Order: sequence, then structure tokens, then C-alpha cells
Amino acid sequence: MSYLNIWSSSYMSEQLDLFAEPEKNKLDSENIPKSSNNHRILYFDLETQKSADDVGGWGNIHDMKLAVGVVWDSVDQKHFSYLESEASQLVEKLCMADLVVGFNVKKFDYTVLQPYADFDLSEIVTFDMLDDIKSKLNHRLSLNHLAENTLNAKKSADGLVSLQWYKEGKIDKIIEYCKQDVEITRDLFLYGESHGYVKYSTRSGVAKDLKVDWKPSSLISSS
Repeated sequence: MSYLNIWSSSYMSEQLDLFAEPEKNKLDSENIPKSSNNHRILYFDLETQKSADDVGGWGNIHDMKLAVGVVWDSVDQKHFSYLESEASQLVEKLCMADLVVGFNVKKFDYTVLQPYADFDLSEIVTFDMLDDIKSKLNHRLSLNHLAENTLNAKKSADGLVSLQWYKEGKIDKIIEYCKQDVEITRDLFLYGESHGYVKYSTRSGVAKDLKVDWKPSSLISSS
């Protein structure tokens, strides 16, 4: 979640009230099945303490520091939340996965988390939906764009709001927001796994389906 294009779209998302409480999104749950496989899939997202401007630019993502990390465990069927003081536990949790799924997770989330790990996080078996979509379209789409088109859902806030909450010490709000992002990530992946496509709109507003092959067994074996 170039880094600048992705995060600019997130940071500048259209919010009527940027600093409102996060609202629960009603996802089109009837169209989102449970994965039928027995793999432990961890859906992962994190929020940071600092912005790109705070650390001198997007080349210093590793200095942004972890505010909150959230994982949804497909086996335990629940969220796990971690603060910076628990970063080592978050890393240990990710190592338990047969597959970690995220959106811009390899280039952003892992870069933020790497200073808290004593090994290269790229060794974890990970599927990055953004990388896969970019390889198919030759350009990026935001998580919010895909969620709106595929799931009829959207992010409740954005990274700018999360940074403000961190400054205000409103950690519970950040956790709730991050959980919702993880749920959208999970449900988008499960939709693509089941249907074989996700939905998006072209720059001219034409609705299209994008074929994907997101079967966990294939993703794990190819990693």
C-alpha cells in the first residue's frame, strides 16, 4: 500500500470528514465464500507512525515505524493485533503462515516491518495482490478501487487519518481501521480465488473483469 502513486491515492482519498470515526462497511458477503483449502493463510496490513514527509521521502519507508499491525488468520478465524512493542510477535506470527496475503505488502509493509526482524522478510511465502494486478494491467489500481468495483465496499478512512490518530494517541481507532483494511484484503482475495476474476473500471469509466488465478495451493507451490 512508484510508492508515491499508491500512497497518494490512499492519502488523498475522498472523505467528507477526514477525522471521523471509522465506519463499518457492509461487504457483499453473499458473494464472498470461505476458502475451501486447509492452508493457514494470513491476511496482513499495517499502519505507520510517520509519513513519507516525516522521514525524508519514500526512499526511507524503513524509518516510518510500526504503529499497528493486524493479521486475519484463516485457521483461527479471527484477528490478531500488534503494537510496536509487539513487533517481534507479529513477525513470529507471519512465519507461521503457509501463505501471507497483502496489498503492496512486499514493497511497503515488509519494508516498514523489516527493522524489527532478524531475517529477510522476503523469505516468507507471500502473495502481493498489487504486484499481480500490475503485472496484468501494466499499471496499478488501489485497494479501494478494487473493493468498490468488486465488493461494493470501500475503505473507511485513509493513511492520513491514521497518522493523525497516532499523534492523538487514538490507537483503538487505528486498530479498528486496520482490521477493516485487512477484511477488505481478505474478501477481495477470496472473491478472486472463487470467481477467477476481480472487477475494475478503466480510466474512461468502463467496467471490466480482470482474470486472476489466486488458488492458494498454486501460489504456495510457485513461491
